[in-house]
Amino acid sequence: MTQEVEIEFKSMLTKKEYETLLQTYKLEDQVRWQANDYFDTPSFQLKEKGAALRIREKKQGQVLTLKQPNDVGLLETHATITEAEAEDLFKYGIIHDDQMKQALAPFQLSAPLEHLGRLETHRAEHQMKDGLLVLDESHYLETTDYEIEFEVTNEEAGRRAFERLLAEHGLPYRPAKNKIVRFMELKMNPLEG
Repeated sequence: MTQEVEIEFKSMLTKKEYETLLQTYKLEDQVRWQANDYFDTPSFQLKEKGAALRIREKKQGQVLTLKQPNDVGLLETHATITEAEAEDLFKYGIIHDDQMKQALAPFQLSAPLEHLGRLETHRAEHQMKDGLLVLDESHYLETTDYEIEFEVTNEEAGRRAFERLLAEHGLPYRPAKNKIVRFMELKMNPLEG
């Protein structure tokens, strides 16, 4: 199990802006597929506390991640899991990793975890001097959206670099909620999508 603090800035993009940025940074051949499967209790106990639990599946395997509020950014707790462990979480809401169980303990979940659904992303990444540029095309609940993310290690310097990045490309800032939040809002209010 590993932990890290995620500090990122993001903005929604149009499809054309997304495609233009892929071309600008020559990332068309660097786009990789990944899927996020989200879990919570039937009464959304994790969501109520600003937390989220997901399995991210990439070509290299599966990682179970708990994201929770932190003084700066989000605290992410990661555990690599096997296919059988993922299956037990999907079918029975069972987590085998002891350290992940400990990370979830403060939430005092009163019901088993359930699979809420899947969000698939086509992602391209480009390391820049000030941070990691991430371009995402996400598909979930019959919706497609596009966003730019900028992952940094210093919040203030990162904010300035992100604002410069948007300005350099003539992009307006469009607030972007986290993928899990967009997914959950659409799942709970499908008519708003």
